[in-house]
Amino acid sequence: QVQLVESGGGLVQTGDSLRLSCALSEGTFRGWTVAWFRQATGKAREFVAAHKWSSRATVYADSVKGRSTIDRDNAKNSVYLQMNTLRPEDTAVYYCAASRTIILSQWRQPSGYAYWGQGTQVTVSS
Repeated sequence: QVQLVESGGGLVQTGDSLRLSCALSEGTFRGWTVAWFRQATGKAREFVAAHKWSSRATVYADSVKGRSTIDRDNAKNSVYLQMNTLRPEDTAVYYCAASRTIILSQWRQPSGYAYWGQGTQVTVSS
């Protein structure tokens, strides 16, 4: 069964950086679209960024654009979310999600992804 395993969260200060990792338990990400979402306490799950493995197309939410970058390691079947200049409003549980079939117009919608990781907490103190 396909599983997504996240790591890299933690407690940081405003202005710090973090790198979140999402690894695929079996197989490769080839043909997949991989996304990051986040959910703050009491709020709806929010799109952060998405990356299509085959085309390398990447989109970012306006809230993180310019501060975050998705990259990947083909050999490790992993996708990373590098977040810089973190702010207290970035505090949330961050989730990795993946789909083999999602289309571009659905990338920002949680319902478009069939597979989810367990989440990793990111806390940014002011």
